[in-house]
Amino acid sequence: MLRLIVLLLLLANGGFYAWSQGLLLPWGVGPTQQSEPQRVAQQIQPETVRVLSPQELEQLQTQLAQAPRPPECLQTAALDAGQLAPVRSALEPWPAGSWRLDPVSDPARWIVYMGKFAGAEQVARKRAELRQLGISFEALTNPELEPGLSLGGFASEDDAIQQMEALAAKGVRTARVVQERPEQRGQRLTLPAVDDALRPRLDALKTVLNTTPLRPCR
Repeated sequence: MLRLIVLLLLLANGGFYAWSQGLLLPWGVGPTQQSEPQRVAQQIQPETVRVLSPQELEQLQTQLAQAPRPPECLQTAALDAGQLAPVRSALEPWPAGSWRLDPVSDPARWIVYMGKFAGAEQVARKRAELRQLGISFEALTNPELEPGLSLGGFASEDDAIQQMEALAAKGVRTARVVQERPEQRGQRLTLPAVDDALRPRLDALKTVLNTTPLRPCR
């Protein structure tokens, strides 16, 4: 009896091997053929693919780092009369058409504010707590309120208070409403296309602007 069982096992193993290797396909027995010829057709010049050496990879990274960055548009908030003269003087050597001053009126802005915090570590901890609550936050535009966080900006104090009350229902207990900036009238500086030739001049201009930041154009 034992010999019969061993013989059956050997026959079963042999049969499975013949089936799995496709030896029985001439008789219509065998595994389903897995084939995706369309993937081969989708390949684009596969013969050009090659593995870069460490030296070639380093050279490529250097070339990418040295590639020119696309021009960017930068602008300020409204500049007051006292800032205009030094700003014009700093921009006098710049090429024609590389900057302009436009009359502008920025409305007052109220924010739901958290701060001032003791330092960067406390700010990071508060950001993590807000993420856990699913509450978004944004950077401040008024450096006098740093270090702190804005939980939203509004055109009126009443709208900001409503938002603060809604956030309190979600567990935010230490926020308050403050005016991030009063209504501002003046002239806005716009640098429409700051490229690699002009970027080295930005540091000197930022010194003249003092606490007024240059931000991406709206």
